[in-house]
Amino acid sequence: MEKILNSEDTDRIIQMAWEDKTPFSAIKYQFGLSESEVKDIMMKTLKRRSYILWRKRVNSGKSSKHLKKRSSEMKKFKSNHQRLITFNKLSKR
Repeated sequence: MEKILNSEDTDRIIQMAWEDKTPFSAIKYQFGLSESEVKDIMMKTLKRRSYILWRKRVNSGKSSKHLKKRSSEMKKFKSNHQRLITFNKLSKR
């Protein structure tokens, strides 16, 4: 089942995926997308070179993208600027 996302949701998913401190589980919690679905969105939306650079960052030591690999000091998954983003579903609760 493929999820239909509007452009604001897609932009927010890309922004969250680029942030080092935002784990894939936060994207799953907010949008219901698995890690592989996020990777598919990134591959379809980004330029080829940008996608390759992003994948290298995620795969090479960016353990903050996966909660189980995260250090215990890093507890929050929200960016400091997340409340300023208009279409953010979590900040509107």
